[in-house]
Amino acid sequence: MTTTDVLPALRATVRGAAHPQAAPCSHPDAVLAEREDGTVVRHADTVAKAHAPDTDPAHLALRLTVATAHPDLLLAPLRPDPSALHGRLITFWPYGTPVDPETPDDAPWEEAATLLAHLHRREAPPGLPPMRGPVKAARAVARLTGTAPDHPAAPPVLRAWRTLPAWARTEAPMPGPTILCHGDLHLGQLVRHPASTGPWRLIDVDDLGVGAAAWDLARPAAWYACGLLPPDVWARFLGAYQRADGPAVPADADPWPVLDVPARALTVQTAALAIAKSTAAGRPLDDVEGAVIDACDRMSTVPPELASDFPK
Repeated sequence: MTTTDVLPALRATVRGAAHPQAAPCSHPDAVLAEREDGTVVRHADTVAKAHAPDTDPAHLALRLTVATAHPDLLLAPLRPDPSALHGRLITFWPYGTPVDPETPDDAPWEEAATLLAHLHRREAPPGLPPMRGPVKAARAVARLTGTAPDHPAAPPVLRAWRTLPAWARTEAPMPGPTILCHGDLHLGQLVRHPASTGPWRLIDVDDLGVGAAAWDLARPAAWYACGLLPPDVWARFLGAYQRADGPAVPADADPWPVLDVPARALTVQTAALAIAKSTAAGRPLDDVEGAVIDACDRMSTVPPELASDFPK
């Protein structure tokens, strides 16, 4: 079932979840996301999400178990198990206030880092699958090669992808200890709950699993290395993670030997999606997208195993 098909049913479902006694309500529905890999609708204080069609029900159930067990770190679902709706798995969540993109100076970088550090110290339940960060990177590259292989910006992105080790391209198991990870950390994955006044919590368990904890730091690391995140903001984020005893990077040594490969992979993922989306929209790449592609071009000249730093 397509996103367009599932949306009317999801609207009705979230209204029913928000008002189980069929009480009159004047609240409008709000579509928070409408993509093939996830459609999200809010009604009043209730949010319903239709997960991707290929979502594994057992894996999603385990991920919900983690969120339920750690409400001090992750937004806890309203129901412990997923439901079925027209062939899609549905989960229900309380509404939380997201990060305001119009006030970047107030972005909760330290809070995000601290939440990650504590999450990385929690025990994963038996059977929890690998976190899906490398899978998402590989899918982004597949989308690029499937939709815009002849784009003039594609070659440096694909060259950078080929320099990555097999585990970062989902062609081998992830190295190192298996640590509980979020799998897709960015500022859009944080909300305040209760709304407006509550503490920050991580959301979106679709990519949560076990693996290399450095992947959860890779997106801000990549932004910093590409010149898109100011050095003082990166220092605040990294310092908060280290002060909270996060295990992904050393507390008193250069973090880049650990962060290098994940940051490169996230740079490639971002660049691949930028090319695919700009091609689909029929628009040129913007300056930010161009900066990420330029970083891929630089990365492709220095293999990760030979780099002690991320090329800037």
